[in-house]
Amino acid sequence: MTAYLNKLKTDWFMFALAAGLALFGAMMVYSASAMIAHRETQGASQFTYFYKQLAFTLAGLAVMFAASRIDYSFFQRPIVVYSIFAITILMLIAVFAFPEINGARRWIRMGPFSIQPSEMAKVALPVFLAYFLTRNEDRIGELRSTVIPCVGALVLLGGLVFIEPDLGTTIVLCAIFSAVYFAAGARIVHIASVAAVMVVGALFAVLLAPWRVERMMAFLDPFAHSDDAGYQVVQSLYAIGSGGVFGEGFAKGQQKLFYLPYPYSDFIFSVVGEELGLVGTLAVVLAFGLLLWRGTKAAMKAPDRFGMLLGIGIITGIIVQALFNISVVTSLLPAKGIPLPFISYGGSSVLVTMFAVGVLLNISKQGSNGVQEERDLPVHRKKARSS
Repeated sequence: MTAYLNKLKTDWFMFALAAGLALFGAMMVYSASAMIAHRETQGASQFTYFYKQLAFTLAGLAVMFAASRIDYSFFQRPIVVYSIFAITILMLIAVFAFPEINGARRWIRMGPFSIQPSEMAKVALPVFLAYFLTRNEDRIGELRSTVIPCVGALVLLGGLVFIEPDLGTTIVLCAIFSAVYFAAGARIVHIASVAAVMVVGALFAVLLAPWRVERMMAFLDPFAHSDDAGYQVVQSLYAIGSGGVFGEGFAKGQQKLFYLPYPYSDFIFSVVGEELGLVGTLAVVLAFGLLLWRGTKAAMKAPDRFGMLLGIGIITGIIVQALFNISVVTSLLPAKGIPLPFISYGGSSVLVTMFAVGVLLNISKQGSNGVQEERDLPVHRKKARSS
């Protein structure tokens, strides 16, 4: 079976999209962080963030290629599903043992390295949902058998992420849940009920946190709050607006020079807009659009139900996260700290996202009648064929 799978064609177009976005991200991280690194190292180096991001990107490419060679059915084994879920939960709990950074506990630090477990949740949730909803295919509409366990998994993962606090990633997890559960054939009344609870929960999350209320007010009129809650968005709009159609040129942007907060992470799309202009930003949006097309196609042509649901969960997480980040920096949504997949600085984000694309590549590779027929054969006929 392994030899048979190795003969199947990889979707090199999807591979090139992911690799291109990641390498482009490393380049933009250098541009956005050079002066910050120069100041932090007291003039010793301007490549600190770039070298780290490039190393993460190269490692991510290797991880993506390796994941694309692993039969995705491996992630359907109960021990694998529950191990991934349990490890993610433990790591999400472990973050609270580490000091706060910028008012949040999202990282596990080990010397010079750090891990952000909330990134793992974006893989753990679709793996669990795909496994559970495939195993209980005949009971999708039953409240006790499927709805409550699936919502419970979302509440457990999303709740731990939310109290870090990280509302942006929590919303991404909710989007993954909605897409996978809808694709599994859930009743509209169940989806509507869960969606209503999510909306009410989001409203309470905003109203009960003073800083979120300030962000909401700044979203409604960012220039009226340009000295406080609206500062980030205003500087982001200045950056994107000054780029025009063709941009000011790579590494020639001004807003990243200690005006725009976190230009190499949450607001890196603003740097793209300033330096590469409308052409650059549209190219990034187009790349994510093409990735959505290839990822959705892979999921729809998956050999089995598990592959289809897992593929939908993975591509939903990536695209929704990209959509949220771009919407925040262009003031279409209130400010939330969420990275742009592939492009923003961060090892956990790059490695986990590239791994997820690798799994999607394997689903795409096996999306042919040959693999389906091979899996449907009785065991004795599989042995006969392999011999």
